[in-house]
Amino acid sequence: MTRVLATGTFDLLHPGHVYFLTQARALGDELFVIVARDSNVTHKQKPIVPEAQRLEMINALGMVNKALLGSEKDIFEPLKKIRPDIITLGYDQHFETINLEKEITKRGISSKVVRIPFSKECTLCSTGAIIKEILKRYG
Repeated sequence: MTRVLATGTFDLLHPGHVYFLTQARALGDELFVIVARDSNVTHKQKPIVPEAQRLEMINALGMVNKALLGSEKDIFEPLKKIRPDIITLGYDQHFETINLEKEITKRGISSKVVRIPFSKECTLCSTGAIIKEILKRYG
């Protein structure tokens, strides 16, 4: 049984998220998802939707077997419990594949890292695009 892991903030759930998770799930038999903690989102604006609600939304998706909140202390901590065969990255996630592979190997985790390319074309397939559209209409 192949266990796949996806991670992300998943703020303002949109078709781009669904595409990413569907593509990740297609790589294995089980899909686990780590939802970023509010406190760990430092590379972009803080999420609008609180972490508990984002977790609830991801757990409700049919392609997801189990979603959980990430660790506030060490983002790699949940990987030790999940033991994924494959870790997927979205096209816009800030991890460098080679650096991630080195870090997980150093921690005794032998997962393959796969970047899911973006190919879902729609005008509102990103949180940023949704926010811009809301501001344009109502701002």
